[in-house]
Amino acid sequence: MHYKLLVKGLKQIVQITDQPDVEFLKGEQMKNIKVLNSANNDLCVLTAHNGTIFYVGDEHGLEAFGKKLEIDKIISTNGGVLIPGFIDGHSHPVFAGDRVHEFAMKLAGATYMEVQAAGGGIIFTTSHTKEASEDQLLEDFVNGANEEDQTKLIVQEMIPKIREEKNKGKLQNLENIDVFCEKGVFGVESTREILKSGQSIGLYPNFHAEELNYIGGVEMGAEIRARAMSHLEEISDAGIEKMAEAGSVAVLLPSTAFILRLKPPPARKMIEKGVIVALGSDFNPNAFCLAMPMIMHFACVTMHLSMPEALVAATINSAHSLGRGRTHGAIAAHRQADFVLLEANSWEHIIYRIAGHEAIISKVFKKGELVYSK
Repeated sequence: MHYKLLVKGLKQIVQITDQPDVEFLKGEQMKNIKVLNSANNDLCVLTAHNGTIFYVGDEHGLEAFGKKLEIDKIISTNGGVLIPGFIDGHSHPVFAGDRVHEFAMKLAGATYMEVQAAGGGIIFTTSHTKEASEDQLLEDFVNGANEEDQTKLIVQEMIPKIREEKNKGKLQNLENIDVFCEKGVFGVESTREILKSGQSIGLYPNFHAEELNYIGGVEMGAEIRARAMSHLEEISDAGIEKMAEAGSVAVLLPSTAFILRLKPPPARKMIEKGVIVALGSDFNPNAFCLAMPMIMHFACVTMHLSMPEALVAATINSAHSLGRGRTHGAIAAHRQADFVLLEANSWEHIIYRIAGHEAIISKVFKKGELVYSK
């Protein structure tokens, strides 16, 4: 049989899980991740031509597949550490303009809503995005006059248009629907109406909730079985219970809480109550952070996650928040071959070295293809 890639000479492989039917880890499971170690540096990962992982384990185990393996590319690491590829559970990469001018306002004590009232915040970004060319953004944004008009526009015009395009075989990669459920933006009932309308055409609710004020958005999201809810700085105890019951993923955004000087969401309470916890960068003009290792570091320091919990939250649990918990986020047979090769004593250094994690990333693979090499 012909194989795509063999990464060998590894001293450590952080699988997260080796179970094919596991889509996420929660509670105490988040601390008990599957890690392979070898003092002889003889661990390896073999990938198939379809971009999935075929074998994980001791190099001697390759003998079971024949004495002469045909492999397109072999990488010898001489004691490398392999971890799953990071998965960002929440980001806004399409925008125009920046909001660096707002940073001084925030440092002077202005709140997010005060900045928005002054013409900044998301209003500033959407106006600049609307003015940008199609070549820059690939799509445009519509900015309605107020919440009621926006809700009608979305429910009566935009979602039916999306349904029409999906029926034509277009927009097949569109899976989720998001609403900024917040006081002064979209209220709970408007959010419910939009999300339910999205559900009617097969979209999964994955929305912003309880960031700046408690308004009951989480309880509503749990009622409609939302796939995921993000931010959650102001979540109630009842909301935590409802999320655990519904199986909705809590996507926490440490850099946003840090930059906006918000109290961190109660991550420990969520984990203890059985909520599935994931992490996201919230990359946008308001929280310009691209580095998932830094997000994990912040999660450990400000939200009191352990390092294994942070890694789980940034891999398999984030994958689950996007509906890919069985195919991504772990190094195990039949999952997509996305992983990161580190030059470090152990995988924990990717979280520990907040200012130098890039230096220990040696290679990055996606579907078994080398996409980055130091």
